[in-house]
Amino acid sequence: MLRRIFTVGGFTLLSRITGFARDIMLAAILGAGPVADAFFVALRLPNHFRAIFAEGAFNAAFVPAYAHVSGEKGAAAAGLFANRIFTLLFVTQAVLLVIALLFMPQVIAILAPGFADDPQRGALAVELTRITFPYLLLITLVTLYGGMLNVMRRFAAAAAAPIFLNLSMMMALSLAAFFPSAGHAAAWGVLVAGVLEFLLLAQDAARQKILPRFSWPKLDEDVRSFFRALGPATLGSMGTQIALFADTIIATFLAAGALSALYYADRLNQLPIGVIGIAIGTVLLPEMSRLLTSGDEAGAKASQRRAFDFTLLLSVPFVAAFLTVPDEIMRAMFARGAFTKADALAAGSTLAAYAIGLIPFVLIRSAVATFYARKDTATPVKAALTGVAVNVALKFALVGSLAQVGLALATAVGAWINLLLVLGFAVRYGYLELDRPLLRSLLKFLSAGLLLGAALWGSAYLAQPYLAQLASFRDEAALALLIVVGAVVYGAAIFTLFGLRGLKALIRG
Repeated sequence: MLRRIFTVGGFTLLSRITGFARDIMLAAILGAGPVADAFFVALRLPNHFRAIFAEGAFNAAFVPAYAHVSGEKGAAAAGLFANRIFTLLFVTQAVLLVIALLFMPQVIAILAPGFADDPQRGALAVELTRITFPYLLLITLVTLYGGMLNVMRRFAAAAAAPIFLNLSMMMALSLAAFFPSAGHAAAWGVLVAGVLEFLLLAQDAARQKILPRFSWPKLDEDVRSFFRALGPATLGSMGTQIALFADTIIATFLAAGALSALYYADRLNQLPIGVIGIAIGTVLLPEMSRLLTSGDEAGAKASQRRAFDFTLLLSVPFVAAFLTVPDEIMRAMFARGAFTKADALAAGSTLAAYAIGLIPFVLIRSAVATFYARKDTATPVKAALTGVAVNVALKFALVGSLAQVGLALATAVGAWINLLLVLGFAVRYGYLELDRPLLRSLLKFLSAGLLLGAALWGSAYLAQPYLAQLASFRDEAALALLIVVGAVVYGAAIFTLFGLRGLKALIRG
């Protein structure tokens, strides 16, 4: 399983690296002003719907269903099932696209009401979202193909596809002079990326002879089982996206730049979520589905426990860094061109608030896998909706005093409630055991994180007067120093706390 995790995580890491290069260009060219805010609304809307209908609900319902049909009834039955789902998916997404394009001004008025006081920013958001929204249809099909390939244990193409988004946007931004604005260039880059991602996954699926075709939908037992799982999964995904929609809506009422601060903070926060949490969850779901289909309950539990340990091993350094030195990270990454040090400070505070919830962000995909693999998409919904209710309530309570930092902090609290409830349900149903080895492991990771955080904060404080003497690249030098110190301290802490034997068991399972 680790080899496949490294495959997904490696491509995801490459995607995040190119994504940071893209965001550095975005920050330098767009800055954190009105055009940037309009573009980030245009980028968020299709991504919100993608998270609801594609990577969220659809993936949770489709992968176990496809694995079950393939394992129980063979490739022919799995192909027919995929054809029917593909047809239904394409038709519904095409209808949604047409409706959205026709009523985009009304959509923006609902989802970005703060733009009503700035007609220029609102009109630009409408124009840019009409360019980016077709990306949703393309990426939904990409998700379908990726789910089928994942069941076949082919993860590379789906993991590599997001790289096209970054490269396409960078190419478009480099040609921004030929567009009405840099926001238009970035929006067209998003659409072109969708086409490229679709072609990559479609080609891989065709090579494996599993490319779905249009087929008249028939509600047989397999399709009905899929929809029974899809309904609750959609509610759960909608809950999370409602909270993110709330961020977008509320932030449009804040000063210009709040949306941009949320975006850049979330981009850094998404690095461990994507490279670690989503990568491990992507591999774990089909693995657990396969093991449970074959009746290996113990093997499925062992795979999930292994995923928990590996997730914490890789994500604790990010939590420590984002909580203790967020400003240094933001300045080194983005403070150049139109993105000022004041913008970096606002984004750094937002990043620290997001980091409070980073552990549940990275663990939730592995935590819910035990339910999804058993075709139980209803139970995680209870946890998700409870977390969202608290999340949204806190947003309204905190935004007045903390602005966009309050929005991020509310998201973090909601994430903790979601994870703790999911784990509680898993323990109650006998899917997870909170035994002493697990609790000892958690305590060791907590100790390593505290040591690392203290080392990073102390290093940043002590190095400040020396770095101030540099004529240029002070922030970049500070970040490089913190990376070296962090690697040494965390590596030593993990080795001391777990020992050589424990470390080998942690890595090899």
